[in-house]
Amino acid sequence: MSFFISDAAAAAAPAMQQPGMEGMIFPVAILVFFYFLFLRPQAKRTKEKKQMIAALAKGSEVVTSGGILGKVADLDDNFVKLEISDNTFIQVQRHSIESMMPKGTYKAITKKSS
Repeated sequence: MSFFISDAAAAAAPAMQQPGMEGMIFPVAILVFFYFLFLRPQAKRTKEKKQMIAALAKGSEVVTSGGILGKVADLDDNFVKLEISDNTFIQVQRHSIESMMPKGTYKAITKKSS
């Protein structure tokens, strides 16, 4: 005797079938959705940043991850020497450079502060 399901209803219910390919569609769709929403854009940004760091040259105007605007005075494999003011230099790691600025940005900012 069952308290929750009558014996007649339990007997009338068909046997559960194993999920086939139809049961895999939703999880695969979720994985594809997350790939295009999160993983692919992040990989694209990483690739663009690597190309930007590889394209650094003397005279490039850059902003560091700390927000410091400077002009590249010298660079090697791991470090970049930035001129942040007249005859004021700092060294930062290459990967700490966030973006390159258009030419003339550094000069315009230093001219305003003088």
